[in-house]
Amino acid sequence: MLGSVTVVVGQRLKLKVNRDRSTVVPASRVTMLGFGFYFVRGGEVGIRVGPKALARWKVRIKERTSRRWSIAVEERIARINRFTTGWMGCFQLADTPGVFQGLDKWLHRRMRQIRWKEWKRHATRRRDLRALGIGERSARERAVGSKGYWRTAGPVVLQRALPNSHGEDPGLRMLKPTWQRVRSA
Repeated sequence: MLGSVTVVVGQRLKLKVNRDRSTVVPASRVTMLGFGFYFVRGGEVGIRVGPKALARWKVRIKERTSRRWSIAVEERIARINRFTTGWMGCFQLADTPGVFQGLDKWLHRRMRQIRWKEWKRHATRRRDLRALGIGERSARERAVGSKGYWRTAGPVVLQRALPNSHGEDPGLRMLKPTWQRVRSA
């Protein structure tokens, strides 16, 4: 199949084909410049963010949300916003709001684990959970838990105590709303 495509591209279009880097595959398996493709009902092709680009996004966000990096929350959020805005400018063509929503949830969990580590001591954790409306028993159980930061940031208790609209992430730009805003412009 590659041979016939090479003949057409080489003879008709007068382009040189690099056989080592060229292949003929279905559109759903190919990625180009960070974009992938998928088939929509009716035979149309949709655009998605490629798996490697998503993995690179997570690595870059992990760098900016490292628990070892003690900087002010505002500075951390400013750096995340700068990166997120630029990244969404590149991938605004993608037709996958569900993927962006999943990445938003992941980012909120990263921010909750940072907050959990900042509280450090059991007494501080219990006191702050109580101040955020968590019951005494739940706050005590969560505060003295031996699970790691990531596992602690996931359960419902911490999600209720530190919801996405909580003051820990003022001005944090999320992917899905940014995507909707850019697509509507």
